[in-house]
Amino acid sequence: MSSTTRATLFVRGRVQGVGFRWWTRARALELGLVGHARNMDDGRVEVVAEGPPSALDRLEELLREQPSTTRRPGSVTTVVRQDSSAKGAAAGFVER
Repeated sequence: MSSTTRATLFVRGRVQGVGFRWWTRARALELGLVGHARNMDDGRVEVVAEGPPSALDRLEELLREQPSTTRRPGSVTTVVRQDSSAKGAAAGFVER
């Protein structure tokens, strides 16, 4: 049985102003995830996603992948993931 969980991923690198949030949104929607991606003041992008654990794992793999096989814009140096219980409030996946 696959339950819904929540992952918050903090992505560091050249990820602002390059289409990274748009790319992340597209991948998340393909994986059936809900949530958001937003720029942070310190230059990172925060990705909050809810869905099946296997889909969250796949999104993390795509964020970390070097080199990217899915034409990910920019460059990623670090991804830090924090898991928690799903809140269920989100509908769709948006860029903030």
